[in-house]
Amino acid sequence: MAAAAAWEERSHGTHDEVDLRGRVAIVTGAGQGLGRAEALALAAAGARVIVNDLPGNGLDSVAAEIAAAGARVRIVAGDIGEYATARSLLDTAVSEFGQLDILVNNAGVLRDRMIFSMSPEEWDLVLRTHLRGHFLTSRVVTEYWRAQSKQTGAEVYARIVNTASEAFLLGSPGQPNYAAAKAGIAALTVVTARSCARYGVRANAICPRGRTAMTAGLMEPAPEDGPDPMDPRYVAPLVTYLASPAAAGINGEVFVVHGGVAAVMAPPTIKQTFRADEHGSPDGMWTLETIASALAHFETGPSGAGFACEDTMALATETIGFRPAGGR
Repeated sequence: MAAAAAWEERSHGTHDEVDLRGRVAIVTGAGQGLGRAEALALAAAGARVIVNDLPGNGLDSVAAEIAAAGARVRIVAGDIGEYATARSLLDTAVSEFGQLDILVNNAGVLRDRMIFSMSPEEWDLVLRTHLRGHFLTSRVVTEYWRAQSKQTGAEVYARIVNTASEAFLLGSPGQPNYAAAKAGIAALTVVTARSCARYGVRANAICPRGRTAMTAGLMEPAPEDGPDPMDPRYVAPLVTYLASPAAAGINGEVFVVHGGVAAVMAPPTIKQTFRADEHGSPDGMWTLETIASALAHFETGPSGAGFACEDTMALATETIGFRPAGGR
């Protein structure tokens, strides 16, 4: 009971710099899991919220909980892979609340299988829901914010929080579709941040660990005593902060977050550089012979994939049971 009371105090108390009163937010995949926790946290910080998920996927329940807490909420049920759904989310925000300030992209689905046995349909569904879904909502809201900025001649208040995954950092076996989609989301986030910063848009991505229906089989059971570090509620404070005025200086970043841990990922770095003129090329251009000479000195690492970031696994605490192949 004490832990629950402490959670309520932390999650519902707001500071001026993270106060979202007067703001309007869209949260996709809000019917359960991470999206539900994010929608509730944004509402607790003062935002009016439009929640999206597939019909019958928990939207009525989360909307009722938000409304019971005194916040205003609207439901837009629909497939996030459809342009009409993205358009309806923006239109609802503007028609019901007069504006849109925050977009949290969270909707997703898993169809795990090894690359050599994955069907084209399993690939397409996951890429469509995650990557296309993120694109469609980002497309319509950035168009809206750009038009506002051009009309006023000033930056607008605009926040995007996308949901990537450590699967793209780790190259998770059994998740080629999911890892590819999440890598695409990270790239989409950086592109959005760089393309739209001049209009006031701040776009960041999180790689969360959360115990949800989608990830139930990827984690150890929750601890019997004390807080569960994999509870999605512990991801929500970072999302709320990134949606707030306090995050105006944070743009194009990728965070790994769970429980009491948050890490900001560094951009990719150059591992080694080879130059043809240092390997016998008379004109400084690569030939088969000179590239073979150069790569003969390639600094090989431990067996396994080279372009993978396994360092994030060290972020786990003793109370967390997390398997490397885990998704969101």
